[in-house]
Amino acid sequence: MDYIAHNNELTETNPYFKLFLTLFPLILTLALDNLYFDIFIFIVMSIVILAIAKIDYRSYLKFLTIPMAFLVITCIFLILFFGKGDVIYETGIFGIVVTTDSWHYGIYTFFRVMGCLPSLGFLALTTPIAKIFHCLDTMKVPKIVIEIGLLMYNTIFIFLNEIDTMQKAQKTRMGYNSYMNSMKCLADLISSIFLRSLDKSETLQHSLDSRGYTGELPVYVPPKKEE
Repeated sequence: MDYIAHNNELTETNPYFKLFLTLFPLILTLALDNLYFDIFIFIVMSIVILAIAKIDYRSYLKFLTIPMAFLVITCIFLILFFGKGDVIYETGIFGIVVTTDSWHYGIYTFFRVMGCLPSLGFLALTTPIAKIFHCLDTMKVPKIVIEIGLLMYNTIFIFLNEIDTMQKAQKTRMGYNSYMNSMKCLADLISSIFLRSLDKSETLQHSLDSRGYTGELPVYVPPKKEE
């Protein structure tokens, strides 16, 4: 994702404009709660990402895959266990039913989140993270929020690399070759990542201290263009 953000047709576009183009439809989508508007925003922002920014559709679909998986699970849970009203479907499992209210709740939640995803994706896929943090800094967002975001962003990529390395090591030792073996490998992976996270956090703190860390991380400032 970081590579895509640095290599697209809108990389050099004003980041403040892109931030506005993200927040404006995002706020409208959340405020209006209109099914047709959600679909409209999803289509328009997807066209901007694919046709104007010229981001590969496979990368865009991959970006949507993980949040979509969580969204579908959440909406199914809402439809089955929340809401009142007339029963429109009986599952026959422990008395679980789908009501008019729960169906409406689940569907509208699905499309509301679907309308928000391309807006966030537009900013994430077209703007390098350093420029986003610089914009937030100039907009007087609290320093602690920016620093937490910076550390989280850095840590995510570190642990993704760790997970990839550990999975490859497990597979070379005949891991994941059966269901029970996969469960055991997954448990070992989770426990190892937890221990690695403690070790990495301590290493990070030592690195910051050795570089004169005083409680505030520096934020990237883009160089001024020469006239």
